[in-house]
Amino acid sequence: PLVATIASTDIRLLLRDDIFVDFFNTFLNLPVFGQTPIYVSGMGQWDLWPELPSHLDPSPRALLVWLEKHRLPHFCKSSLCLHLILCQKLLGFIRSGEAAKLLNWHSADQWLLEKCISGSQGMRHFCTFIQGTAGEELTNFWLTTERLLGLDESDEKQRELYLSLLHRLKATHLREGSSVVTLCRTVVGPLLKAEHVQPISTRREILSKMQERALIMIQGYWLPKFFIHCKMGMEEEKSCQPLLQEYQERLLWDSSQEPSGFAENLFKMHIKRSQGLSGPYCSKKAKAEIWTLVKEGRNPQEVKMPIFQVQPERQPGLAGSTKESHLDKDALGLIPEQSEHPANTAFGDKGGTTSPKSPRSKAEQILHPEDLCEDKVLSNLRSSAPLVQLPSLKNPVQTLSFLPWVLSADCCAGRPFRDFLKHQGLSMETYLLDLWHDLEEFLPVVLDPSRENSFFLRRLMGEKICKTYLGEGTIRQLPLETRTLRSLRGHLMSGEFSPRISRAQKEICEVLCCFYEEFLADDDRTFLQFMVKGPHG
Repeated sequence: PLVATIASTDIRLLLRDDIFVDFFNTFLNLPVFGQTPIYVSGMGQWDLWPELPSHLDPSPRALLVWLEKHRLPHFCKSSLCLHLILCQKLLGFIRSGEAAKLLNWHSADQWLLEKCISGSQGMRHFCTFIQGTAGEELTNFWLTTERLLGLDESDEKQRELYLSLLHRLKATHLREGSSVVTLCRTVVGPLLKAEHVQPISTRREILSKMQERALIMIQGYWLPKFFIHCKMGMEEEKSCQPLLQEYQERLLWDSSQEPSGFAENLFKMHIKRSQGLSGPYCSKKAKAEIWTLVKEGRNPQEVKMPIFQVQPERQPGLAGSTKESHLDKDALGLIPEQSEHPANTAFGDKGGTTSPKSPRSKAEQILHPEDLCEDKVLSNLRSSAPLVQLPSLKNPVQTLSFLPWVLSADCCAGRPFRDFLKHQGLSMETYLLDLWHDLEEFLPVVLDPSRENSFFLRRLMGEKICKTYLGEGTIRQLPLETRTLRSLRGHLMSGEFSPRISRAQKEICEVLCCFYEEFLADDDRTFLQFMVKGPHG
């Protein structure tokens, strides 16, 4: 499996791949984490946030070892990793001679499409383009199946997730009339028969063949449509004219495609020096300052931010969707580690056209505080530089006020907070976190009746939540209001929406708040141990 390949590859080799760097930067800056570094591949530079005290001289080697042990394993469990794999599959097809022959593409066409779809933002725009179409169902099926086939159902720890994913597939993509079943009619037969139990090897073989067919349809049909959509959008955008001009020149030259992806970095990897930070290292305080800025609506110019400069040829521009986008929890088919349901996306779109930058000009990307406001924090994260040197604030916000976005990010990040709770032996708190996530994943399904097989899916999810968490004996043991849970159970059994969902989630956040602060403190201690003592300290 490709996820296992990424997990076993030396991180220094992974960081030579600009596509991996883009997705990994997005992952590293999810707000669940304490330390959120970013790698500027064009300069070989790591920017840390929060910064380390200025008297420390951190080693890049120690940082890489920390990343391999405390970030990469979670990345490999995350939804972003699945999207990275799909992106690599699509790029491999775009660059192939098969694509040029099948779709009559010139090398210039391949070059431009690669610019449009590369990286996390490119995949975000592609998923926005296919939203509400059969292409979205095929993509979600491919992602879910990729996660499922990467599990070992004979492993007791993975079996529950494996069966949950399988049941979800049967409730959505493997029902009569679905786009997946229509496309894969000749091979899907046995999986549609509930009474027929297939050997595990047969089931895997069938799902693998269906996944391959879905990918072929995405590559051969939806990619070309996306390419046309991008060109039309760029023609209407002034800032795209230099890129289109180069595209036209390449068409005339019929130049061979330039190699991309892995590249030699001429810069020695290093960590950016601290800007004079004094006092103890504390990610909790740094997060509170960011959220206070957002809550107060402070001017972004009050914050000193570094400019994240990238090599234009290695950070492709993106042709965005011109339609309004409101990607919900399921829009990108994100599959978290411990759940069978799609989770919040780590990158979304607010509509409008995002202009590709000319490869002949220098691009600057800055993460602004307004991009961290509550309704954007998970739907608009970008692989940009984190904020640094925030001004001191008199009344920093409390952790509880931004915990819902932290928990959503946890689901996108391979569940590091859940792993912490489990490792600490906090079974009740782990249980509550799982309930919070299952309620969060139920909401977009119940609120969107147009979703394919929405009725079956919301009944399946509602019944599972009730069976797992809301039995009468279980309700009495939970540190939540009994009235809230009983009312919730009545609605969920019928697959209905209930305002008690938000009430229950709020009560769960109140319980988990102090444990998240402990998680941040533990993350700080671990990071400092590596940075101060080195990789062998």
